[in-house]
Amino acid sequence: MKYADCPTVEVEIHVAAPPAEVWRWLTDIDLPARFSKEFQGASWVDGGPALGAKFVGRNEHPAIGQWETPCVVVAYEPERLFAWDVRIGEQPSSSWRFELAPDGEGTLLKQWARMGPARSGLSFAIDAMPDKEERIVAKRLEEFRGNMLATVEGIKKLAEG
Repeated sequence: MKYADCPTVEVEIHVAAPPAEVWRWLTDIDLPARFSKEFQGASWVDGGPALGAKFVGRNEHPAIGQWETPCVVVAYEPERLFAWDVRIGEQPSSSWRFELAPDGEGTLLKQWARMGPARSGLSFAIDAMPDKEERIVAKRLEEFRGNMLATVEGIKKLAEG
């Protein structure tokens, strides 16, 4: 898979709690830092959470170091959808979302992410080793998946506790 294909990854988990309980954890933008190896936290620039609200995310990766990303909330439907784009220019370098759906007596929690279409830090690795692009993208998607799984599992524990 090529970066230009805007590859995606999604994880999901059943949470034995109603959507309202899960939602209150999702909208804490610092919460994933408790579980992710890469995400270090975030802070609202202008209030939030709300449609159009902006925040800055802080990340760290052994191969890249530390960096901050400007983000904007692109979808906000209480107890259903919370999505944001990482924006460095006109288009997002990545997009992220949490979705909630009633599931029996609980909630189906999904987290989804997409790379691109704008360039990101990964683009520099691809530029340096274009013959390894598919392997670089696949490895990065697996890193996303691992951190996303840890996050939804952590939210499940908190919401059920």
